[in-house]
Parts: sequence; C-alpha cells; structure tokens
Amino acid sequence: MNTVLVTGSNGLLGQKITEQIIADNSVNLIATNRGANKYPVKEGYVYETMDILDEVQIKLVLEKYKPDALIHTAAMTNVDSCHESKEASWQLNVEATKYLASLCDKMGIHFIYVSTDFVFDGLNGPYKEEDEPKPVSFYGESKLAGENVVREMRGDWAIIRTILVYGILKDMSRSNIVLWAKAALEKRNPINVVNDQWRMPTLAEDLASACLLAVKHKAKGTYHVSGKNMMSIVELVNRVADFWNLDKTIIKEVSSDSLGQEAKRPKKTGFILDKAMTDLGYQPHSFEQGLALVRSQLENSGL
Repeated sequence: MNTVLVTGSNGLLGQKITEQIIADNSVNLIATNRGANKYPVKEGYVYETMDILDEVQIKLVLEKYKPDALIHTAAMTNVDSCHESKEASWQLNVEATKYLASLCDKMGIHFIYVSTDFVFDGLNGPYKEEDEPKPVSFYGESKLAGENVVREMRGDWAIIRTILVYGILKDMSRSNIVLWAKAALEKRNPINVVNDQWRMPTLAEDLASACLLAVKHKAKGTYHVSGKNMMSIVELVNRVADFWNLDKTIIKEVSSDSLGQEAKRPKKTGFILDKAMTDLGYQPHSFEQGLALVRSQLENSGL
C-alpha cells in the first residue's frame, strides 16, 4: 500500500484529500500541518505536526514515514497578503518548496506541487500546459518560482495548476468565492463584483481527486486541473444567486481598476483540460453540480 504525505492538511484541499483517502482505504495517509489537526475525523490516518519552514522537523517526519509520494498543498495563496508580505510569501512558496523537493529527491519520493493559474498574465486564456507563464502579481511570481524549483528535480515530480478553488470545510473555518457570494447575497446589502475577470472555478473535491490520480498514475510533468465552465466573476455570483434563489438586483458590476487593489489579477485565465483528462482520467463536475454538492454538505452540517 502506498504511503502519501500531505502538507497543509488543515486547508480546504488538504482536508478534501484526507476525506477521499479515508473513504478509499487503499493509501496510507500522513497528514501534516503546523499546529493541531483540524480535521474532525481522527481515525484511519496518521497526523503529524510539521512546519514547512522548519527543515529539521521536515527531515524527521519524512525519514520516519518514508512516503512514496508527497502532495505539497501548503502555501500562502492570498494575492494581497503576498503583495504586502513578500518575504513571508517567498519563504512559504519558494524556500519551503526548495527544501521539500531536495529531500524528496534524496529519498526517491514522488513530489506533487499544487500551483495556480496566476502564473499567467491573463491575456490569452484559456491556457495549455506548454504556454509561457508571465505572472502579473507577486503571488504568481512566487508560485512560478516554486514550479521552477520543482522542474530542477532529478527525481519524479508533477505540477498541478488550478483555478479559484471552492468548497466547504466541516468547521466552516475558510471562505472562498462561492461561500462569500452566497453569504453576501443572503445579507441583501449591495455588493460590487468585477465584470472583467474570467475564471474556471474548481470544486475542491475535483482538485483532491486529481492530486490522488497523479499519485496513482505516477504522473510526471505539468497538468492543468480546474472546473469545466468558463465564466466572468460577475456571472459566477449571478449563478450562485440563481442556484440558491437569491436577489440578483443587489449585484453591482464594476471594473477591476475601480477596486484600487495594489496586487494585479490576470484578466482571463482558464485551462484546456485535455491532458489531465486523457493522462489521469480527470473528470470535473460542472459548476452547478459543484454547487449542488456544496448545498448538500451545508445541509448535512446543519448550516
């Protein structure tokens, strides 16, 4: 049975990977994060406290469990936070990746790095894996630098780029575009939503599935993984409103420039998914199917 170690297991993606491995029962999971385990189910896997900035701690954990694969989900992903705290984001997104990749090389561990559509400038989306990255934000720069670290590995590696991940955690500790839109619409206060950015939002369960398919198929190289539907951010919010029968008249369309954000966002990203679908058997949900899953999870948790 393969042993898989996951960094950032308390995050949305990390918890969905944990959930799928427990349900599947064909992989030994070592879930790791800084601090206490936030996943509500404590049986069926091992949890280890591991700070990805602590080289000694990482070495001890990897040598103890000798995983066959490592899925590196931990990162600083808030675009504005990365812009404001460049040194901290570089440490998390690049330096930590460098040390993890180096250890995986030495120990023969298949390294899977989760990256982002923000490595592109958004002028020519949707993108193929071979298209040239040109990040417009420091977040994008740091994730691309992390990718370049991974590409220098001598051993087996895969990069999984994704877009605008949404879903729910059982403790509702993290928000995302879908949960924000639903909550804002339910408050019935006017909201400003950009109409000049386009994305292919990704259900967290789909991304988790792709990461595990990459382990199963011993995937090598770069893969684009997202939802299958391209939409503007304002269309996304309108579709959330339609799905939950909420008032759309409070949605005010605005341009990105009007928000005055210091960290730039790419205009139109999106991915061509053929490679992941062909090589890994990746099958994403439609956006409405994803919303239906989120709704059922909210109902089951009593929210």
